[in-house]
Order: sequence, then C-alpha cells, then structure tokens
Amino acid sequence: MRRHNVRRFEGVVVAGKAVEKRPEVDPRDEPSAEWGWHGSFPKATRIAGWVSAAILLVMIKGNHENNTENVWLVGLAAFIVLLLLLDLRKSRTAWRK
Repeated sequence: MRRHNVRRFEGVVVAGKAVEKRPEVDPRDEPSAEWGWHGSFPKATRIAGWVSAAILLVMIKGNHENNTENVWLVGLAAFIVLLLLLDLRKSRTAWRK
C-alpha cells in the first residue's frame, strides 16, 4: 500500500507540503503517439476558420440600427482571414527551414 504524504499535528491529520512524484512516462512508450493523438487537426482548423469568416460576413445582413456591428463583423472576419493566410504562408515555407 502506498503511503501518502500526511502528518499528524495535535491529533489531526494534516497534508504535507511535499509534492508526490509520479513515474515518468516516455512519449515513445505511449501507444497514442503512434496514431497521432498528440498532433493537431490543421485541415479541420483551416476549414473552420474559413467557415467562421464567411459566417461573420453573412451576419452583416441583418436588422442593425447603426454600422458599429458591421465594423466589428468585418474586422473580425478580416483578422481571421489574415491569420489563415499567415498560416498558409507558414505551411508552404515550412519545408525550407
């Protein structure tokens, strides 16, 4: 049985301040690393980004009283498109580094 890091203080069990060490796990030993669980989803992320930008631009047509909402919608859509274009540029030049 494992001993926890506890001590007694005037008859009361008090947790200690020392941190218990967990056994180290090498990522190469984890079976999920073989099938890419630790990776990301770049294709789905790009698709979601383009869809989000398109939805923001479609939301311009609405019952707005003034153009403040339109400025925010266009600005956010432009920011998302800028990030997507920077990601596209980064992925195309990644092999050169």
